[in-house]
Amino acid sequence: MNITSYKPADIQRGIVEAKKKSADSKEHVRLLFAPERIDDDNFEDACAIYSRVEMSTIDTVVVVESHDEKLDKKLPMASNMRFETPVGSVPVDDYMRNEFCDEDDDFFIHDEAFDKDISLFQQLMFLQTLSDDFKALSVQIADPSPAIVKELAYVLEEVLASRNALIVFCCELDNNYKQEFQKVMELLNDDNQSGLMNYLNSGESKIKGVTSFIAGIIVADKWQVDLSFLSNNDESNTGSLLTAYSNRQTVRY
Repeated sequence: MNITSYKPADIQRGIVEAKKKSADSKEHVRLLFAPERIDDDNFEDACAIYSRVEMSTIDTVVVVESHDEKLDKKLPMASNMRFETPVGSVPVDDYMRNEFCDEDDDFFIHDEAFDKDISLFQQLMFLQTLSDDFKALSVQIADPSPAIVKELAYVLEEVLASRNALIVFCCELDNNYKQEFQKVMELLNDDNQSGLMNYLNSGESKIKGVTSFIAGIIVADKWQVDLSFLSNNDESNTGSLLTAYSNRQTVRY
């Protein structure tokens, strides 16, 4: 059952239970890697990452996801002024949307990649359970070329670095692909950025939403935050191997 069929009370209970299992600080959680599709199989994982977010410090949530088809408008953003879910209405951050367009020519206010089935609405279900006082922005990656993904990442990290913003990167890797996941982890742990980008862009990683994942990795590196992957800490994990949150800021010399 898709998360949009859940009652808000069900999500609330899931988040409360997840909080009981975690003693992690919420102070530095500004990035999430969330499954594109949230359902019964990965509901607990989604609760685990969202339970670590302190929404009282967040003004804007930017949800980034990959579009399956290449479009002329490379980084489209929906023209909506509000997003509607079964929980209620979330205002769009129109100021931020226009700022992205001003920052880079590949951002467009355009609806071609926007429909009711995109991951945005599933992420909003959790966010609305946590807060009723935030704005949202949807960004689709409709061109898989490395140059476009890098442009997106650089705009996100530059514009949002000093803002009270949370970025949700929608991507997933089926639990059957543990070998591919370990390859990604090895390259990340070795700080082998060029090797990681070559591997991810090769298509061998089996990641769904790989362009969103790449953008998230670049932003995490620029912001110097560590990423904590749930599957690294729980061998019984059955959801997406990429479900993660930023758990602290590192100091690099």
